[in-house]
This record gives sequence, C-alpha cells and structure tokens, in this order.
Amino acid sequence: MPEKERSSLNKTISLSQKEIERLSKNLKHLNAPTKVKEIKNTTIHQDLFSAIKFLPENFVDLLFIDPPYNLTKDFNGNAFKQMSISSYTEWLESWFSSLTKILKPTASIYVCGDWQSSTSIHTILEKYFTIRNRITWEREKGRGAKANWKNSSEDIWFATVSDEFTFNIEDVKLKRKVIAPYVDDEGKAKDWNSTDDGNFRLTHPSNIWTDLTVPFWSMAENTDHPTQKPEKLLAKIILASSNKGDFVFDPFLGSGTTSVVAKKLGRNYCGIEKDKTYACLAEKRIEMANYDNSIQGYEDGVFFERNTGLTRTKSKKNITPAQEEMFFSKS
Repeated sequence: MPEKERSSLNKTISLSQKEIERLSKNLKHLNAPTKVKEIKNTTIHQDLFSAIKFLPENFVDLLFIDPPYNLTKDFNGNAFKQMSISSYTEWLESWFSSLTKILKPTASIYVCGDWQSSTSIHTILEKYFTIRNRITWEREKGRGAKANWKNSSEDIWFATVSDEFTFNIEDVKLKRKVIAPYVDDEGKAKDWNSTDDGNFRLTHPSNIWTDLTVPFWSMAENTDHPTQKPEKLLAKIILASSNKGDFVFDPFLGSGTTSVVAKKLGRNYCGIEKDKTYACLAEKRIEMANYDNSIQGYEDGVFFERNTGLTRTKSKKNITPAQEEMFFSKS
C-alpha cells in the first residue's frame, strides 16, 4: 500500500516504508502452542487458519469478530469473493468451531455482518452459543442505488457462552437531547438535566445504533482499510461486555480498532491480521494510543448522539515534539 499524496487537512493515518520496517519487528508469529502472557497486548501477523491451533484455551473474555462479509471485496490485494449462502456458512464454520476453545465460560461474542451475511452468522452462532440479540447500526456512508434501497445498515450479533456473562449497562448509556422536557408539579426536571449546552437525559442503550460515524478523511482514527469500524462502536461493545483487565480478542484485526480501543479502555488485547501493512497500521495506532486515549463521541463516561459532544480535547500525555511529529503531524 504505497503512500498517497494527501491534503494537509487529511488526518488519515498512513505508513512510511521505514515505519513498516520498524513496526513489523513488533509482530508475533505462532508456530508452536503459546501461553497467554506471550500473546497479551500483541498483534499476530499470520493467517487465522495457521495461528488458531496454537492459541491457548479459555483465556478470552470478549471475542469481537469482523470477518469479510459475503461480498466481493479487495483488502490490499487480498480478494474475498462473494459466494452462496451455504458456502459462506461453511466458510464461517471452518474457523469458528476452532475459536470456541479460546473462550472462558463467561465470555461474550460479537460478530459483524451485513444483510447478506447475517443468515449464515445466525446459523453458526446458534450452533455453539446462546444468542442474546442482534444490533443494527446505521452506516451513513454508502452509495445510492437506482433500483433498490440504499444499503446503509449493518448488523452485530451478540451471543454468550453461558448464562453467566458481563453486561455493564451503566457504562453504555447514551446522552440524548431532550426535545420536550418534562417537569413535575414543583417545576423540577424529571429524568433529565439542564446544562449550558442544552437539556439532556441519559437513556438505556437499545439494539438500534444511530449515533455512529464511519471513519473518513478528516477523522484522526481513519486509515485506508476499506471496512474499518468506528472506535466508538468498539467502545460500546468493550465497555458493555468486559471489565478492566479482561482479555479482548479479534481474529480479523484489520487496521487495529479493537486492540486500540481495548488499550484505551484498560483491557488486555490481541488480534490476528494476515496483511502486513494492516498489522503495522494496528501497531502504529496502538503506539499512538499511549499519547492520545480519546474516543470520538465518548467523553466523561458517556456516549453522545452523533455530531454532539465531539469537541473533546485530545488527552496527549507526556508527548515530546518528536512524538508529536511522528504520530500526529502530516508532512
């Protein structure tokens, strides 16, 4: 993935050849059974099928899976081709069954898909786990269609290994503007608060998410990965279904969003990514998180509606001019 010429306003994270050479030294490759401490907080650069047999058992608290959807898509030269529903289901089965061994009895599983993949995902999850819900989130980006409805939503299936699992409801409430503020007989606000920025209430999260923004060129988390998920999306899942110090695992890491957000939120992490450039992008973003732990749309323990509360000052800690230039400046 050669460097592209970009506007000075473009915040997309890129890699130089020198960075790839440096960061690739951090990548792990498994060729024998491994212990948890050997892969904790690392990126495994390897094909899932060759790595999975060497993973430890019963160490994952939260498994987040964002596999290639049942679409024809190019991932930096690695093509994934659309197939029949039955063939896609078989492909999921070919690796999913082997992942069950890495999960703790109290683990939660989230699997991403679109409408063409969800049938297969449901079938496989139902076979191994207890399905708890299906989240649908609005992806506001997308091409229009002339003879069909514009495809602007995706699914995330939520399942658990058992009936004992983590769900931190207070950590994932959404701060919404109050359109019709209600007061009691004494004129006091009921279930909402008045602030200098307006009237807000904290609401319980639903399985319809309309507050996410897909990363694009002016967002500091953006990369050139074609299916990158928002950090805010991962923050919701990680905060809800894990606790600080828990282990979060992603077998299709891509450009590293899962590991980055896990790090920012005080969890341990590991991901597998077979493309070297994407794996190095993940490592660069993980390094950047040492100096900037902000998550767009999440502030002071609260998630904001889209396009509100997004002006948080970045938490750059103990950063030198050289580090500022390395991670956050555009040449």
